[in-house]
Amino acid sequence: MRIGAHIPVAGGLLEGARYALECECETVQLFAKNPRRWLAPRRAPEEEEAFRVRCAESCIGPVFSHASYLINPGTRDDDLWSRTCEALADEMARTARIGAAGLVMHLGTRASQDTAACVRRIVETAQRAVDLAQGASVALVIENSAGAGSQFGSRIEEVASCLAALRDRGIPSAICLDTCHAFAAGTDLRTSDGWSRLASTLDSSCGVESLVLVHANDSKGALGSRLDRHEWIGDGAISGTGFAAMFAEARLAGAAAIVEMPGDPKVKDRENVSRLKRLRDAAEEGADRGRERAEDVR
Repeated sequence: MRIGAHIPVAGGLLEGARYALECECETVQLFAKNPRRWLAPRRAPEEEEAFRVRCAESCIGPVFSHASYLINPGTRDDDLWSRTCEALADEMARTARIGAAGLVMHLGTRASQDTAACVRRIVETAQRAVDLAQGASVALVIENSAGAGSQFGSRIEEVASCLAALRDRGIPSAICLDTCHAFAAGTDLRTSDGWSRLASTLDSSCGVESLVLVHANDSKGALGSRLDRHEWIGDGAISGTGFAAMFAEARLAGAAAIVEMPGDPKVKDRENVSRLKRLRDAAEEGADRGRERAEDVR
């Protein structure tokens, strides 16, 4: 796995690339615009091109963009749905222009207890956004939820159903697994057996290669708590042992890993990227040494 962080780009895309290098990121995720606003001015084409070049020259990749938190593909509210489609189309265009591998998006609310109806609504939203984006081709990377409130997509099977339906429409799609969300929703990621079961579920439902991104976040909450609160690697309930087991699961090696941590910028990202790299290196050295490193990740 290539390891990196969600980088700040408020100072510009090139400043974000510089930050990524300082934190020794191999891959990055960013917000292409303010995540708490529907729309924003377009960045200068020269800035977008310079960012693509800098990432290529620095061997930073893949790059992922994360969609606005306001976007709700599952909504049944007509006004919110219209704004969601327009905003998602805008995010797709921005993602394509910076050369990112995909746009990460949440699935939004569960508008019905009928899973098939929820999937149809999400696909309808995505298709409308694709049409509005007018040729901006980018993969939609759908992220699992912690399952709090009326969130849809807390079960891998729900995410896989969306993936299959999107692909049936010819919409390029992949999966992002947030480890904190999965753990909070009841998927035990503390052991090798837990990661093996998860990989097998992915493999049987949609192909394990569909997982292109892991949001590698430890969890403040307990297993099944539905609490979406990220913790530093090794400091939460998943623990260093759980992330060591992730790296030992060979079927997941093709995915990138991104940390999204609370705390002071640079300090949190440099430290958590470093912790993951030590666990990855330990996994490559062997299972016995990996267990020792897992206990001493901090």
